[in-house]
Amino acid sequence: MSRQLVFALPALLAAALLLPAVAPAASSQVMTFEAPSEMLDDSERERTLDEIQAFGVKRVRALVYWRDFSARPNSKRPPRFNRAHHTAYPAATWGRLDRLVDSAERRGIELQVTLTGPVPRWATRSRRGHLDRPRAGEFGRWARAVATRYGERVNLWSIWNEPNHPEFLKPQFKKRRPVSPRIYRSLYLAAERAIHGAPGSSGDTVLFGETAPIGNVHVVSPLAFMRGAMCLSSGYQKKRGCGKLRIDGYAHHAYTRRNGPNYVHPEGDDVTIGALTRLVAALDRAARAGAIDGDRSIYLTEFGIQSKPDPVAGVSLRRQAEYMAISERIAYANPRVAAFSQYLMRDDEPRKGSSLQRYSGFETGLRTSSGRKKPAYDGFALPLAVKRYGASDVLWGRVRPAAGPTEVTIQHKVGKGRWKRLTVVPTNGVYGLRSDHRKAQRYRARWRRPAGGTITGPAIRAY
Repeated sequence: MSRQLVFALPALLAAALLLPAVAPAASSQVMTFEAPSEMLDDSERERTLDEIQAFGVKRVRALVYWRDFSARPNSKRPPRFNRAHHTAYPAATWGRLDRLVDSAERRGIELQVTLTGPVPRWATRSRRGHLDRPRAGEFGRWARAVATRYGERVNLWSIWNEPNHPEFLKPQFKKRRPVSPRIYRSLYLAAERAIHGAPGSSGDTVLFGETAPIGNVHVVSPLAFMRGAMCLSSGYQKKRGCGKLRIDGYAHHAYTRRNGPNYVHPEGDDVTIGALTRLVAALDRAARAGAIDGDRSIYLTEFGIQSKPDPVAGVSLRRQAEYMAISERIAYANPRVAAFSQYLMRDDEPRKGSSLQRYSGFETGLRTSSGRKKPAYDGFALPLAVKRYGASDVLWGRVRPAAGPTEVTIQHKVGKGRWKRLTVVPTNGVYGLRSDHRKAQRYRARWRRPAGGTITGPAIRAY
């Protein structure tokens, strides 16, 4: 049997990050789950929330599209009622969201609401389409209506989903210069003031950003977008006449490439999960420039690992589970990260067309589009990341469903040998240990639920 040592958590993190010392991890870091199609579907919501709750997850995120929770969304003319008052809207407007709020509240699950486009046609500057230059004043009125309706029951909000991406906000550029940051700033200011001004919501958390991770000729890079929205130059000098923003945290989608979680994009304004320190540094520089307050937390509100059958970004199902655990370890070890997330319970349905078109959605689910569990399903319940350091493997893991002190069994095997017990680790949820490294060695975690039934995580290799 391999020699093993159960680590105290700070020592484990220091070793795992290859640093002589490391700040303590955010022990209060929250896992957020997003299953957008199921949670707002009356036929699937209860089953899906039961499944999410069984993982031990205590927060879900819902995208609330302005176009879908408004009135006359395809008309050029705005409805003639007080659009800042939720009771003035047609009775059916809020039904699906009411039921989601009720269901989450019944289970003691916190709900994060992201107010975002597409928007009603009448709310755009040109009154064409559903993304082009939304009117900030109208957005503020709608945000006030939503916050007034749910203000006593929702305490975590974020403003706009991926506003640096043309699928959610237009235009992104004009004459090759980013214009979406300025549009977003006005939208954020209108919504933030509306939410904090609503009854019972003055102390709510409102997140800024929700940025996509990598820029190109169509997408504004997240840190360039952040600087533009905060009125900062490329050197983080604040423009005159531009006030400090009240932001209670920065939301970001730190998706990575097929290369894996440790991939760092060469463009310095891009932020994947392996480059979170860029975002930490940028927020600190923005605070020193007086654009925001200091020590703002980072909320990774959307994340997942693309798997096969995606022909471009998809990794194998086994590797998906490994990459998810490595990513969570990276997030957990960063003291500025207040929340991590899993995007999708089930892969998007295949689309018509070529293989590229067929799997052009998201294959980040814990289940396939047909509902079959992937290795990532049990891997999400028992994430385990293994890093090789010379002659040793350092293991980091957690028992997500555990509600208190428990024990987890760590097994290993070499090559085609049998699974053998390596050790039993006492834990309050997160644990770490070290083992001798062997060629072709794999590890897995097993945990027995107090109410009965055993979860066995997927086989994990050292990387």
